[in-house]
Amino acid sequence: MVTIKSQKEIEKMREACKLTGFVYQEIEKYIKPGITTMDLDHFAEKIIREHGGIPAQKGYPSGEKDVPAFPGTLCVSINDEIIHGIPSNRRVIHDGDVVSIDLVVYKNGFHGDAARTFVVGNSTPQKKKLVDITRQAFFEGIQYAVKGNRIGDISHAIGEFVEKNGFNVVREFQGHGIGEEMHEDPGIPNYGKAGRGIRLEPGMTLAIEPMVMIGRPDICVLDDGWTIVTEDESLAAHYENTILITEKEPEILTLS
Repeated sequence: MVTIKSQKEIEKMREACKLTGFVYQEIEKYIKPGITTMDLDHFAEKIIREHGGIPAQKGYPSGEKDVPAFPGTLCVSINDEIIHGIPSNRRVIHDGDVVSIDLVVYKNGFHGDAARTFVVGNSTPQKKKLVDITRQAFFEGIQYAVKGNRIGDISHAIGEFVEKNGFNVVREFQGHGIGEEMHEDPGIPNYGKAGRGIRLEPGMTLAIEPMVMIGRPDICVLDDGWTIVTEDESLAAHYENTILITEKEPEILTLS
């Protein structure tokens, strides 16, 4: 069921989302070659808890009986890993790595969800283009996140922009509604036809998240049951914000 938030609920969401954006502001200063993905995880959890939040992804159930709950504060996915990478003391970030981070903060009974991709250290034109196109795909999509439009208008704009630039979107995973629950209706694919799906109304809060790969749009799940990688080992990137549908332009809640 799609939930329409009251003004009081929106103010609570703003607090959770503000903290989410702040954590990324600090991660951007902290991330560098030589640290581990677990270093990043501990760093983020400390900030969240110091500011009255809870890392919502930690302990999140997999939905599969043979796969344990997610153990980390962050999903940290490197190079050909698209999403859901598990933090580890053994996983060192190297110069030139493409590092995608997904974070959900729970505070005041509501969630803030965002993702960012960083090229750590030295980049290349191809890596920079991947990260830039993934980020811009989000902004192409939210141009259509206005009262009276449909979910498919957002999805179509994202997919068309990504493919026009020579890349592909992940089709098996999508954005979603968000609020008291981390994942709410509606689902928001990163491809599709305009004019389809539910109509957008003020008070909806949505997590819109392009997941883009340089190569073919085929994915695999690693043995840990969580980490999603590109089948052809091509690079991938992820960008996400929680937004609010208003009477006018959408409001991005998770920008730092």
